[in-house]
Amino acid sequence: MGSFRIKGGKSLSGSIKPQGAKNEALQIICAVLLTNEDVVISNVPDIRDVNKLIDLLKGLGVKVDKLADNEFVFNASNVDISKVYTPEYYKNASSIRGSVMLLGPMIARFGKGFLPQPGGDKIGRRRLDTHFTGLQKLGAQFSYDEHEQCYHINADKLTGAEMLLEEASVTGTANILMAAVLAKGKTTIFNAACEPYLVQLSKMLNRMGAKIEGIGSNLLKIEGVEKLHGTNHTMLADMIEVGSFIGLAAMTRSELTISDVKLDDLGLIPTVFRRLGVKVVQKGNDIFIPKQENYSIENYIDGSIMSIADAPWPGFTPDLISIVLVVATQANGSVLIHQKMFESRLFFVDKLIDMGARIILCDPHRATVIGLNHEFPFKGIKMTSPDIRAGVALLIAALSATGTSIIDNIEQIDRGYQNIDQRLRQLGAEIERV
Repeated sequence: MGSFRIKGGKSLSGSIKPQGAKNEALQIICAVLLTNEDVVISNVPDIRDVNKLIDLLKGLGVKVDKLADNEFVFNASNVDISKVYTPEYYKNASSIRGSVMLLGPMIARFGKGFLPQPGGDKIGRRRLDTHFTGLQKLGAQFSYDEHEQCYHINADKLTGAEMLLEEASVTGTANILMAAVLAKGKTTIFNAACEPYLVQLSKMLNRMGAKIEGIGSNLLKIEGVEKLHGTNHTMLADMIEVGSFIGLAAMTRSELTISDVKLDDLGLIPTVFRRLGVKVVQKGNDIFIPKQENYSIENYIDGSIMSIADAPWPGFTPDLISIVLVVATQANGSVLIHQKMFESRLFFVDKLIDMGARIILCDPHRATVIGLNHEFPFKGIKMTSPDIRAGVALLIAALSATGTSIIDNIEQIDRGYQNIDQRLRQLGAEIERV
């Protein structure tokens, strides 16, 4: 198990470019199974979860060639679908949650699929019902092996269907969408997720020959086609990295430029940080975060304490709740953080309290933060990263603290952030991988 050793309390400066979007990559890479032609994908993040997914595809017979840094060409013309039943596939697929999105393409093109109980962050119960129910309505048949903890799926024939999703699941919508594009007839998906990642996937599938209408809305209409073709695709900048860097600048009182990003692509992210008092400025194609010695949390118009909650797009993304919480710890004022979607995502706050934060954990979903206004800096401690986003929140806290911090289990951070220690050193951070 690796660790980061961080000597905090330094102001950073410079420019940093966000990686390609992790959550987009996991969908887009699965979609290469839908065609036997070349698919070229650019701006692929070099992170653990994405690399594991690429290795899964290689194990099935997908030919993968690296054209340049972060650019690959995939060809799935010689896939051996029987390899999903091997112990190696079971082991690798069960280690990442992104493997669930292989189901839609598998059953659409090959008529069968296999899924071990997928891994991922331990942030609470994460249902697969939306995936399974949608695929069943298209004609897939599921059976669960309780002893092996895996799902066997057969789909001799997929037929379009009308469906109303119980929840606007991003990965669930993506899975159903990738199956529906090759199903016979028309499919309508109401209460579909409409995150930018779904927009990107839909546009890519249409370039491949799919017929998808309603892109960017919560009502998708799909007319099935017999075959899809190759295409080129470039991924968006990772909005979660962008939000993390905004938080980093605020906590370390640094002047940072986040390059090649537009505020229009970030939804409510800039608005939420501004409500915490953080200045976020668009300069050309870059986002500029000026140095601020202090920042103050807004109150509601009636003077009551503001609350920040996550919600499906275009609401505030749950992946940044951990970041805004840590930013609020050194703000002037108080805020209620409400993590609605996952019941274990706020349990990292005990480490922040040990560092000196004033936080009241009301219940598994809510925490009240009383800001320190940078009058009482955090102190460095030894801690463990519980998941990707909490791990980066703790990393940001450590970079703002006096003294030395140790963060263990950094493999969690590596799952979502590409070479984060190297990139932070370029900004002047004192961080080393142990």
